[in-house]
Amino acid sequence: MGRVFADREEAGRLLGEALAGLHLADPVVLALPRGGVAVAAPVGRRLGAPVDVLVVRKIGAPGQPELGLGAVAEGGSPVFDDVLLRRLGLMPEDLEPTVTAETDELRRRVEVYREGRPLTAVEGRAVVVVDDGLATGGTARAALTALRDRHPARLVLAVPVAAPETVRRLSAFADDVVVLETPARFAAVGSWYRHFGQVSDEDVKALLREART
Repeated sequence: MGRVFADREEAGRLLGEALAGLHLADPVVLALPRGGVAVAAPVGRRLGAPVDVLVVRKIGAPGQPELGLGAVAEGGSPVFDDVLLRRLGLMPEDLEPTVTAETDELRRRVEVYREGRPLTAVEGRAVVVVDDGLATGGTARAALTALRDRHPARLVLAVPVAAPETVRRLSAFADDVVVLETPARFAAVGSWYRHFGQVSDEDVKALLREART
């Protein structure tokens, strides 16, 4: 049984301590909204780094939107789970209507969360991608793939808890992966928090404004 975090704030403080040991040069923290923003805020405070969002949208299966077959991150191309696509007998082009809809929603959320600001510059910097936990890791993979094209000096994935197989799979997409807990019996991300309330769009905007000050 792994550690259970009180809430996202506590998880972020502990994650920030772990990341401090990497001695990152000129870091920037990019959170995957919504829950990742509540974890990223204390990480940014500990590292003395700016905090921003990188919006990512899951691409769900036709008729099964909760089954993620891929994801798309702002500034990147859709990334698909080829194994799942083959299992379901689907091709990427079969998902074009979903990709279009999710890309439209991604743009809307970028405008809502960032309030007209551009994405914080990442070229040549240490970039820390933060979420509140990883089950399959599809959205994190899309985020890391999109960010790699922006030429960071170092790309770090940091989460409080993740499924072990997901950590192994994503290690190919980041220079460092920092995870506090990798329980063998993972279940769901929320299982590893005593308080795992919903984070609203207003919460995200408030956390980002606080981080900027």
